[in-house]
Amino acid sequence: MGKKPVILVADEERQHADALEGLFLDSIQVLWVQTTRQALDALQNEGLCLVICDLNLNGGTDGFVLLEAVKVRRAAVPVVITSSSPTIETCKQAMRRGAWDYLAKPVPPEQLRTLVEQAVPGILQTKVVDDFVFPGVHSRSPLMQSVYRILRRVAPTDLSVLIEGESGTGKELTARALHENSRRKDGPFCPINCAGLAETLLESELFGHVKGAFTGATGDRKGLFQIADGGTLFLDEIGDMPLPMQAKLLRVLEDGIIRPVGASHSIVVDVRVISATNHDLAALVEQKKFRQDLYFRIKEAAVTLPPLRKRPQDIPELFGYFLKEACEDTGRDIHLITEPAMRALMAYSWPGNIRQLRNVVRTMVVMCEKDILDLQDLPPEISRLKQLEAPSPTSYTDEGGLVELDKKEKEPIVLNAFSAGAAEGGDSFFREMAGKSLEEVEREHIRRTLEMTGHNRAEAARILKIGERTLYRKIKEYNL
Repeated sequence: MGKKPVILVADEERQHADALEGLFLDSIQVLWVQTTRQALDALQNEGLCLVICDLNLNGGTDGFVLLEAVKVRRAAVPVVITSSSPTIETCKQAMRRGAWDYLAKPVPPEQLRTLVEQAVPGILQTKVVDDFVFPGVHSRSPLMQSVYRILRRVAPTDLSVLIEGESGTGKELTARALHENSRRKDGPFCPINCAGLAETLLESELFGHVKGAFTGATGDRKGLFQIADGGTLFLDEIGDMPLPMQAKLLRVLEDGIIRPVGASHSIVVDVRVISATNHDLAALVEQKKFRQDLYFRIKEAAVTLPPLRKRPQDIPELFGYFLKEACEDTGRDIHLITEPAMRALMAYSWPGNIRQLRNVVRTMVVMCEKDILDLQDLPPEISRLKQLEAPSPTSYTDEGGLVELDKKEKEPIVLNAFSAGAAEGGDSFFREMAGKSLEEVEREHIRRTLEMTGHNRAEAARILKIGERTLYRKIKEYNL
C-alpha cells in the first residue's frame, strides 16, 4: 500500500487540522504548521494533495504568499484560503490568484469533509493509482508529474478540459490519454483541427448537414458531434476558431443540442469536449478575439504541457521509444546511440518539441549507414552544439553511454541515466552567460536547475552534483 495522501493546514489555530483528523481518521495524514516558513518547507512533501491556509497567517496576508508558492512549486495541488474576516475584495483576489476556494472561518466539519472530497476526488480510495502515462512513455520530469496529477483527477469526470502548450508538446496525445482513462473509453475519440477551416466548413464538420443545405451537399452527413456521441470530441487549435462559430459552439456545450446545417430539427448529443491551443487564450479574450464565456466553459479544468527544453531528463526515454517505432516502420535494425550524440540531443532547445524529436529520430534511422547512431547522424543544428569525442560503440557497461533496443523484446532500454544538467551545457547557455561573472553564471545555473526540477532540492542537488546543504546555502546566498 502506498503512502497516505497529505493535507497541509497552515493556520495559527489547530481547529481545522483536528477536525480533518477526526473526519478521515487514518485515511490521510494531516500536517499542521503555524508559520509561512514551515508551510513553504512542507511543500516538498511528495504526498501533498491539498493545502488549507489561513489568509492572515503570521498576522498579515501570508496566505497569498503561500498560494503563489504552491502555484509555482506544486501547481497541481489545490489551495483553499480561509479567513476569520472575509471580504468580497479578498475573495476576488484569492480566486484571481488561483485559489480553489475561499471560505469563512470556522469551517463546519461537514463542509470541511465535502470540501476535501471535491478538491481531491478519490482521496479515500485505498488502492494506489498507477501513474498516468502516454502509451509506451513514462516521464520522470517533476513538471510532467504535476500534469499527470491533474489528469488523473479529471480523466474519470466529464469536465471540459483545456490543454495549453507550444506546438509539438503532445496535446493530442494528452487528449487521447484523457479519453482512454475515462468512462467514455469505449466510445469514439474524434479529433478536428479548427485552424484554417472556413466558418461554413467548420460548422458542417462539427454539426453535419442535410441534403441541399449548400452547393455540393448531395446527401445528409453526420457531424463530429453526432459521431462522437457517447465519446470525446477533441478541438485542436480552438484559438483559431472564427468568432461566429464560437457562439454556436458555446450553445451546444451549454445545452447538448446540435442542429445540422440546413436542418429544421435538433439532435441531442452526449459528448465530452477537450480543447487545445498553442495561443494565450486569456490574451485573446482581452483582445476580443475569443469569447470570454466560451473560454470559461471549455476551461473547467486546464493543464499546460511544458516544452521539451524544460524536461531534458525525458529525452533518453522518448528517444528510445521513437527509435523502436522508427525501426519497426522502416525495417532497420538499430539499437544504440553514443553518449555524445545523446548529450547533443539533451543540450538542444527543441523548438518543435516532441514532434520534432520524433521526426529527427526517424531521419537519423533512415540516413544512418551503420547500426549505431552517432554525432554525424544528427541534423547540423543539433550536432554542432556538442562536439564531444565518441566512446567506443562496443561499450555495453553503465559507463558506455548507450541507449540499446533489446533485439529480442524490441523494447527501449536506457543503460545509463544521462544527467539532466547536460541541458544547461549547450552553446546557447554559454553565449548568454558570456561576459558575466562566475557568480552570476553559478546563480543562473542553479536557478534554471531548480526551475527544471520544480524546486525539488534533492533532485537539483543530485543534478548539480553538490550536497543538499551546499545547495541550501547557495539558495539563501543568491536569494533564489
